[in-house]
Amino acid sequence: MKYPNLEKLVDIIAVLRSENGCEWDREQTHKTLRPNMLEEAYEAVDAIDDGDIANLREELGDVLLQVVLHSQIAKDNGEFDIEDVAKELSDKLIHRHPHVFGNQKVNSTQEILDNWDKLKKEEKTYRKSVLDGISRAQSALMAAQKISKKVVKVGFEWDSVESLKDCIKSEYKEFEEAVKTGDREKMEDEMGDIFFATVNLARWYKIDAEQALLRANKKFTKRFRKMEEIKEKPFEEYTYDEFNDLWKRAKILVRDESNS
Repeated sequence: MKYPNLEKLVDIIAVLRSENGCEWDREQTHKTLRPNMLEEAYEAVDAIDDGDIANLREELGDVLLQVVLHSQIAKDNGEFDIEDVAKELSDKLIHRHPHVFGNQKVNSTQEILDNWDKLKKEEKTYRKSVLDGISRAQSALMAAQKISKKVVKVGFEWDSVESLKDCIKSEYKEFEEAVKTGDREKMEDEMGDIFFATVNLARWYKIDAEQALLRANKKFTKRFRKMEEIKEKPFEEYTYDEFNDLWKRAKILVRDESNS
């Protein structure tokens, strides 16, 4: 037995789902566990971002729990089991790595990625549109990145980064026009166009828009927490100029702490 703990985990989940197991586990379905799958994946990503290896090990265990539990639910329903999941994944990895498991020669990482996309397309013959296969459950920002990358691969691209920047400026103008009308739905549409065009700008410069926004969130959070530490009175009593000064002080302090 090469991986005894993995097999033990599969057996534990089977017991929990059995007649004499845990009532909660028996009640679960693929749909009821959907939020758990998302939450555990995000918590694992948080551990990666924090560089917390010990926590990453724990969070990956929670992700693995979801995989094994969903597989056991499927087995109980007579659909598939964990072995079927592992076999399908193994077969896919072997097929998409002919430069490792076959005789194909490659000269770059990009060539590997191009081959991966080509082989994936061969496998997914049931997909009719370039945009088929984009998850509806992921964040809108991540979906926008996927959409942008997929259409670019078939040649639907701006002729230059300057024309892309002009497009973003144009979207801002259209948003301002919508603001003047007071039409909330139109304003939302135009704001969405600004976001989508900006995601394309990030892609043009090979910047991961999701990661960039996560970094911005983290940076803002650090600075605001510092504002809370150094404020000299309740926020409600601050004027705009006082808030601005406090923000600048917080930025300097956070920067100095990062450099120390």
